[in-house]
Amino acid sequence: MAYDALPDLTAFDAVLFDLDGVLTPTAEVHMHAWQTMFEELFAAWDITPPYTERDYFDHLDGKKRYDGVASLLRSRDVEVPWGDPSDPPTADTVCGIGNRKNAVFERVLRAEGIAPYPGSLRLLDQLADAGSRVAVVSSSKNAEEVLAAAGIRDRFTVVMDGVIAERDHLASKPAPDVFVEAARMLDVEPARSAAVEDAISGVRSAAAGGFGLVVGVDRGVGVQDLVDAGAHIVVQDLEEFVR
Repeated sequence: MAYDALPDLTAFDAVLFDLDGVLTPTAEVHMHAWQTMFEELFAAWDITPPYTERDYFDHLDGKKRYDGVASLLRSRDVEVPWGDPSDPPTADTVCGIGNRKNAVFERVLRAEGIAPYPGSLRLLDQLADAGSRVAVVSSSKNAEEVLAAAGIRDRFTVVMDGVIAERDHLASKPAPDVFVEAARMLDVEPARSAAVEDAISGVRSAAAGGFGLVVGVDRGVGVQDLVDAGAHIVVQDLEEFVR
């Protein structure tokens, strides 16, 4: 989608970033981990139709891990007990299945590491030079580990992640709770702040939270889907904002 001119993100009181797929390419690691785990589960339980990449975008992308598991299983008319976050990965519960996926994710992250998108890093540099406040708003419980592995944890005073969301009983994206709470933690008004997301659920979350600018980053979801979800503008890479 072409724009005459992109807004200056330093003009906003704060910029709140999703992590996976926006700052770091961990979305690809998550996608691989989900696919590996669900293909094995579907085969063992004789679940049809087979898992596809679209399942990731429709049911998993941007959501808290256990909510994503429940959503995908419901799409196949499969119901299992919710269980408890302490369930082992072998447990046939929503939490156990989610923990099974997380074990795969952690193994891949440790083996391969992660680096931030170059364009995202340059935008963070520009915002830092301007003294802009920034935060991470991620549904992942691995956010702290990913930020540390990518070498950018010290850039953010606020990291709203899946651990805090679960502790404080905040609803998963697409509900606005996590974005609104992160803005509160930064002491800024959503209407005077920008939110950056690559997931449909995340865009809906920021739009519902009343953010003054909702930026969609198209890493594969599709421009129109992000616009339909509430993105004011959509870019291919955050490099496009660097002046």
